[in-house]
Amino acid sequence: MSLNAWKLELCSYSSSNTATIPAYGRDLQHRKPPKSNISAQLRRLQDHDFPDDARQLNNNNVDVFERSTEGKDASISGRTDSEERNVGENVASLGLASCLKTRDIRDFNKAVPVAPLVLSDPGDPIVQVPASISSRLLEHQNGGVQFLYNLYKKNHGGVLGDDMGLGKTIQTIAFLSAIIGNSTDEEEYQGDQRRNRINGGPILIVCPTSVIHNWGDEFSKWGDLSFSIYHGPNRDLILEKIVGGTVDILITSFDTFRINDKTLCKIQWDVVVVDEAHRLKNEKSGLYKSCVGLQTKKRFGLTGTIMQNKISELFNLFDWVSPGSLGTREHFRDFYDEPLKHGQRLSAPERFVRIADERKQHLSSVLKKYLLRRTKEETIGHLMLGKEDNVVFCTMSELQKRAYRRMLEQPEIQTLIHKDLPCGCGSPLKQVECCNRTVPDGILWSWLHKDNPDGCDSCPFCLVLPCIVKLQQISNHLELIKPNPKDDTEKQKKDAELASAIFGSDVGLVGGSTQNESFMELSDVEHCGKMQALGRLVSLWVSHGDKILLFSYSVRILDILEKFLIRRSYCFSRLDGSTPMNLRQSLVDDFNRCPSKQVFLISTRAGGLGLNLVSANHVVIFDPNWNPSQDLQAQDRSFRYGQKRHVVVFRFLAAGSVEELVYSRQIYKQQLSNIAVSGKMEKRYFEGIQDCKDFQGELFGICNLFRDLSDKLFTSEIIEQHGETGEKDSNTKLVLGSTLENKDLGVVYSHRNEDVVNMGGRDASSSLIENHETSRKCKREEFMLIAEFMGMRELEFSKWILSASTTVLEEMLQKYKKSKC
Repeated sequence: MSLNAWKLELCSYSSSNTATIPAYGRDLQHRKPPKSNISAQLRRLQDHDFPDDARQLNNNNVDVFERSTEGKDASISGRTDSEERNVGENVASLGLASCLKTRDIRDFNKAVPVAPLVLSDPGDPIVQVPASISSRLLEHQNGGVQFLYNLYKKNHGGVLGDDMGLGKTIQTIAFLSAIIGNSTDEEEYQGDQRRNRINGGPILIVCPTSVIHNWGDEFSKWGDLSFSIYHGPNRDLILEKIVGGTVDILITSFDTFRINDKTLCKIQWDVVVVDEAHRLKNEKSGLYKSCVGLQTKKRFGLTGTIMQNKISELFNLFDWVSPGSLGTREHFRDFYDEPLKHGQRLSAPERFVRIADERKQHLSSVLKKYLLRRTKEETIGHLMLGKEDNVVFCTMSELQKRAYRRMLEQPEIQTLIHKDLPCGCGSPLKQVECCNRTVPDGILWSWLHKDNPDGCDSCPFCLVLPCIVKLQQISNHLELIKPNPKDDTEKQKKDAELASAIFGSDVGLVGGSTQNESFMELSDVEHCGKMQALGRLVSLWVSHGDKILLFSYSVRILDILEKFLIRRSYCFSRLDGSTPMNLRQSLVDDFNRCPSKQVFLISTRAGGLGLNLVSANHVVIFDPNWNPSQDLQAQDRSFRYGQKRHVVVFRFLAAGSVEELVYSRQIYKQQLSNIAVSGKMEKRYFEGIQDCKDFQGELFGICNLFRDLSDKLFTSEIIEQHGETGEKDSNTKLVLGSTLENKDLGVVYSHRNEDVVNMGGRDASSSLIENHETSRKCKREEFMLIAEFMGMRELEFSKWILSASTTVLEEMLQKYKKSKC
């Protein structure tokens, strides 16, 4: 498409009608155009070093200006006709046309607004975002900047809780540019000296170490603010600049701030911004205690995961940004926390459910004063191609099942399971309080207490985490429980002894109790249920030209998967903690550009943040995490603005293992978050209540963690008994695709996570929701009829729709309507 029609004109007013011009309009009559014009912005879209948020063209708050003389247009925009044609070719090469409908293409024909974004109310002193920044903001980002400013002028703090990838950093920079009074006009400079334009003191940004320089890069690209990074050497010199008023903004890391909190808390800050603010969830942490001492009321948190594990985390975060907004800690626990948890119990009395519903609505209304939360679907959903989050329960191999049972029979786990039984010595005390407080015959216990044969103050509960780790290792790959050659000799000896006990008579089948480096044995999938399923699925995906992200928390698993891919001649890339920082972006760019790159192996810890792998359309998370946000961050590497295809996520779980408990608790935590933060209705599945010994149910407590689930369909039974999803077989076909229904995938059960977590409960007050569900069901039935008319399966038809043009879709619908007549 030629862009000769793209015309730019400065905002101007008729000289004969200046009386009608608003005050701020008269100030802008001679304002210079922004530093970034359309051509420059489009060139940035091709620059891989430029952040995703800055690639978003402003589709809102713009007007189309047309001029009658083409030569004048060229002089205003600064581009010749040939340059315009080159810009058009650049747009075509971006591959954006496939994801833009008619209204989006129309938005591309709009001009960049020259006027800044005014935040202040009429009659107040003008506070505005410079046009060079506001011209590149999307509508939801404009709203976020206005939200931050509204809190600021009321001398309050708040939380910007947008989904990952919606530009929280950019919105913050735009807000700071406005309150500092930033401008690119020459009169703001006096020679080589920068004039200090802060009225209320400097600004502090505290963030993870890994994104410190990213913040600096964003300030350089988006704003014209003076900043310094308070990290590493020369901190005293930087601090002098802040105190002297020659620097607007100080950026530091969590650890540096915690270590130097006494110095930094002496400064009277105008604004404090904490990135990844969910790190403030624990009031006992050193970081939280340090942040409490900051001298400002204007505290802002940025996080896409407002609540991760417990409702009490909400209190800690919002009591920091706006002290007293949720009352006292005791009030919050009694009025919100306990009623919401008890009301979500499956067999909760109707009175409890009703009280929980009232309290969640009240909590949601209070949080809205200090929280702005938007999702990708409701903001830039029309610019994206969608995502499915599937959970796949893979059967463990027979060898894994035997090893798992032997681990459950170890004396440490048996002691934990029987901790509350009466002691066999005749004492009225429980076993954990009497003879079985220590486990001297346990291999794990003797290693952990090698320097203290009498045990520690936490015995035997100090064994819980090590035992869970061993069970998770068995669930993923038997090679993980073998000793690590990098450990000291004594630890390797103990690990080998435990591995021999777990393998038992099967030790020969796994190449012994020490780490095996045989390429053929490690790349073989026979003794790993997840790898059996992965092998069949990857083969199918690659044959269809799909690109796959494969995540794991374990570097050892990545080593094994690498051999697995080499054996099958797949072309892949790999990124983990050992990958140099200066090479990571080139690996990402190469994977996105190169069609031959089929799989990207990524360590979840190293690649959970900051990577934009938009060319991938399949994401596999090999091992789940207790914290659901970690898995969601991994998914978002490909599900973000600029994605090229519909993204399908597969979370692998070992059926009958502790991973089922991990996932069930993820469901529980996500539902509590939806209830407490958004006031949503969620289906009640579980009897257990977090942190309540009287209602541990099927989820909580040590006995549940170490239960043998190998002969049960634990999660599927809960979901299908209390949920509204379809039968197991039909669910598996729906998730994995009909082309796989007759193949042995090694999959016990599967479902879509969004069908379970965001299902919503039913009661007398939910008729509107029921009507919506009925309407959605009718639409789904109609969709399946159209797919049948086209001779396609449902999943195949969904992919076809995403790639079809508007004209083709209209022709297809007309033919379908004629066939019904």
